[in-house]
Amino acid sequence: MREFMNYITNAFYGATGWNEDNKYNELNATSRELIDFPLPRGLRLTLSSLATPHFATSYQLGSVGVVDGSISYLHSSIPLTHIAAQSDKIPLPALLRCYRRLHDLRSPGQHYMLDADPLSGLPPSPQSAQALLGAVSDAAVANGTLAGGNTDQDQSKYTHSLLYGRLYLPKSLLEGMIIKRFTQALQVQVRAVSEQSLRNGGTILGLVQYDKGNYGLEGLYSTDGGLLGFRGLYNFGGDASSSTCDPWTPAPGENNNNNNGNGQAGEKERIYGRFSVGGELYYGTLNKSGGMSLGARFATLPAHRGTPLTATLTINPLMGNINATYALLAREYCSLATRVEFNVYSYESEWAVGMELWSNRRPAGFLLGASPSNDPEPEPQPPRKKERSFQAKMEWRLDDPEPEPEPAPKTAPKSESDKKKNDEYKGVLKARLDNNLRIGLLWEGRAKSLIFSLGTGIDLHKLGEPFRSLGLEVQYSS
Repeated sequence: MREFMNYITNAFYGATGWNEDNKYNELNATSRELIDFPLPRGLRLTLSSLATPHFATSYQLGSVGVVDGSISYLHSSIPLTHIAAQSDKIPLPALLRCYRRLHDLRSPGQHYMLDADPLSGLPPSPQSAQALLGAVSDAAVANGTLAGGNTDQDQSKYTHSLLYGRLYLPKSLLEGMIIKRFTQALQVQVRAVSEQSLRNGGTILGLVQYDKGNYGLEGLYSTDGGLLGFRGLYNFGGDASSSTCDPWTPAPGENNNNNNGNGQAGEKERIYGRFSVGGELYYGTLNKSGGMSLGARFATLPAHRGTPLTATLTINPLMGNINATYALLAREYCSLATRVEFNVYSYESEWAVGMELWSNRRPAGFLLGASPSNDPEPEPQPPRKKERSFQAKMEWRLDDPEPEPEPAPKTAPKSESDKKKNDEYKGVLKARLDNNLRIGLLWEGRAKSLIFSLGTGIDLHKLGEPFRSLGLEVQYSS
């Protein structure tokens, strides 16, 4: 489960038009979240609030043998009025979904293009696009376009900042983060941790990020070991090949049914995706050691009409590690991922699989395969013929005709909001398994106004005590 402050930080990125997917360290984000999702330990309660469009707070209290907690504050210079902050209104996929569809690339001088609906694959409506961007004029939405020129008014949108601080108790560990947007393509982050047990009393990490759509660059420096690093990611294919192609508009000769002349879905067979290649170099100035890695990714774009999928390959030539992952959105409610790692020097290998299964049923109905709230309405039975009364039989006559019953009032058809409410997801089941026969199970959902996460870790090698961890996490926000 993503924390409330991470949810607000992602809202800040969306409001300022920053694409977090266009970074090298996010290459394996989909498979990592599907396989390496964290399991709660003990009992943890989080109370959060978006007090004003610029200010958010969060208080956390947990118990894992020792009672601990934290206090968090966040300030955004851009008003975050386009998001739902109440825990009973936040869309669960925004907090819980692991499969990540790529954003469409934006060209310099254009507004950030929103990704499609992760379930339907359709482009966002102008109204929803305005709600997410929060800075587009009404005239632009009325005209059905979000693209804009590189004007002074547009430039002011990209000069915002975010301040975040968190104090952990009782350890008195303090962490902070500053995000400053200078231009449409340039962003700087500074993160710091202060704790007495750390070397020099703490550490500072600085990041300089440069995103031009087709490629993204990132430089970093950390006071921990004097680490210097450089990362880069280059995109080609799909929307990165042509900035004039509108993936939502059918090509000439295409019909809206995606069928060719033989009536077969020919367009669905064509994979529309983007290739990304990149690498990183880092060097420790204090310990005089360095490292590097190379990676590649192919991921389908929101305009792809087939099964969404993501495949990655990363190589660390110095250590001899090869990592390959494959993830797909098999159905709108089911995502699968697999990962294989191999070392060419030691010949050791590891594998892991993960899945998430969404349900609009309650937990009991999901496990039993039935849901009273979603059962189809029974068909009306034809009226049974009434038997002749005993008095009429004795008098050799028919019963007197009964007055016709008044017709039942017609029920109004369900509105779109009611249908959407009934189809809303109520929870998700996540599971993983690795080559060491370790299983992770996690059920996340919403009960009234509370978002909960219940998980356990199981080790099949130790059947005498298979449960290695058990935890419950509850979040409430207003």
